[in-house]
Amino acid sequence: MKGKHSTAHQLVFTSAITALAFTLTVQLDAQAGSKRLYRGGVSAGVANADKMMMKGNYAKANDFYVAALKANPRDINAMVGYGMALAKQFKVDGADAQFNKALAQDPNNPGALAGKALNALNRLQSSSATIRNNKDSILNDAQNQAQRAVDADTKIPEAHYALGMVYKEQGKLNDAALEFKKAIQLDPNYSDGYSGLGLVQLAQNNPAAAAATFQKAIKVNTGDWTAHYGLGQALLNQGKYDAALRELNTAQYQFPNSWPVRLALGKCFEAQGNTVAAVSNYQASIAIKPENTAAYLGIANIRESRGDIELSISELRSGLELMPNNNDLQLRIGDQSLRVEKIDDAIKAYQTVLNADPGNSKAADGLTTAFYMKSNKETTGGYFGDNDFDNALQMIDRAVQMNPNDIKLRLAQAKLRSLAGDEVDLSKIPPPTNDGERISYAQALMAQNRFAEANQQFQMVLAHTNNAKQTFALADLELMIHDLDNAQAAYQKAATMPGGADRARRGMAQVAKAQENARKNMTLATDFAKKGMKGSAVDAFHDTVFQNPKSADARLGLAKALEDVSKATPVQLRESAFQYRAYVALSPTMEQKEQQKFLSKADKLDEKAGRRERKLTRSN
Repeated sequence: MKGKHSTAHQLVFTSAITALAFTLTVQLDAQAGSKRLYRGGVSAGVANADKMMMKGNYAKANDFYVAALKANPRDINAMVGYGMALAKQFKVDGADAQFNKALAQDPNNPGALAGKALNALNRLQSSSATIRNNKDSILNDAQNQAQRAVDADTKIPEAHYALGMVYKEQGKLNDAALEFKKAIQLDPNYSDGYSGLGLVQLAQNNPAAAAATFQKAIKVNTGDWTAHYGLGQALLNQGKYDAALRELNTAQYQFPNSWPVRLALGKCFEAQGNTVAAVSNYQASIAIKPENTAAYLGIANIRESRGDIELSISELRSGLELMPNNNDLQLRIGDQSLRVEKIDDAIKAYQTVLNADPGNSKAADGLTTAFYMKSNKETTGGYFGDNDFDNALQMIDRAVQMNPNDIKLRLAQAKLRSLAGDEVDLSKIPPPTNDGERISYAQALMAQNRFAEANQQFQMVLAHTNNAKQTFALADLELMIHDLDNAQAAYQKAATMPGGADRARRGMAQVAKAQENARKNMTLATDFAKKGMKGSAVDAFHDTVFQNPKSADARLGLAKALEDVSKATPVQLRESAFQYRAYVALSPTMEQKEQQKFLSKADKLDEKAGRRERKLTRSN
């Protein structure tokens, strides 16, 4: 079974790779600059500035470039170099000003055109909503500038590099790789070409090849922080955490203001169990780049593992304020809201995701789980008359229409329609082929009171978990839906795994607390029933069923309490019938004669509900 936070892990990787498309710019040495990037003669001031650029001392390089321009205000090479230095420091307006001055004198200057393309990518790091909303336009402009640079001189590696970076940011990975390879062919000692190619290989999920490419970049230029970052990320993706930390710390030293580096450090520390350092680095990453989904999700992982769910939700909502349309944050808010039984908040979050992405199977699965929990708490078994439920049915039906072969969506639909009281034949849905589908299938079975079959599915998934993270993910899910026996079994297994003992103890304590709450509610409900307090008895039995849906005694008590309500409504009668059937399903040792008695009673209650519905229809 995949870990429940695999999405967050993927986001950590994807966000960091995207960021490098913004932060990489051309590194120059004096000799290379005089031969290719610059045109004509190179002044001593520009040559000295280029040496500072190679050392990463961009502020000192500024001084040399400015001095060169004072000596010769029309020195185009100084303008291009100065623009590159400013771009390295993310002073995008100043960089553009220098490139524009150069282009005013030489409209086809390849260095200035490549610089403008790279600087356009730098602009996309801005938190400005205007810039974020115009991302496509900015990328198109960058592509045009980079292509003009290539057309102006096909033998300049920086031009191919700039075009490759634009392609990579556009998701055209094969085209990007081709441009980076051209840059390397033109200059085998061009470190940025290797770094760009390594980033593409990372994005193509080939960390071993990426690591080898980044090592070539470092061999050429040990001061290439991007290569150290990329190598660290590649090692992190391969689970080589100590080696990854060494490279990431080097990158952090060379460029302290990089949010992707902080993000990767956070992930690495989290993987090693150093949650304090992980949170610190995630927060530092957010401070540099507030619109940073992966960092918020990383913090949420840690808060959740500590049991600080409310705090985690609060921090996720902070991210949502900056990124109100972010489905990943909404999904996690939905998941964690269910953990603390804020079911309506979870429903709202999942519906928001489905409104934006109707075919999102994770949101559909979460939404139906929320309604399953709500049904146990309020009107178990079956009939919902509220608008939220009707809207949910429509959303799930639309999602299935869009993705008819998505098994999880079809199981979500089956689960919801079972809660609505519809007859659903699960045999018409292909059997689950992976653990995610088995969990959805088990929940659909539970919605139909097929508890023994659901247990088999959950136990199969538990048998497949092979590390603490996977096992805790399953245990937490079981606890969330109050499947207490299976939750306990999962926590017990997790306790035997490396690093799992403390968290398993917390989980077992939560299971014990839920069992005790169910016992107390059962005692209270029984007392209410004995005293003839029918309404209070129904509420208390509902609470008991919510705390422990597999309690046969609670199901029987609720069925009787609903049946005994004065002038019971058709909804209450149908729910009573559902509870009698649940009681039978949860009593496998019950004699056949007794089973038939309760099932017959359930059928009669359904018939009685039908008669009352028809009578109400006639009177209306």
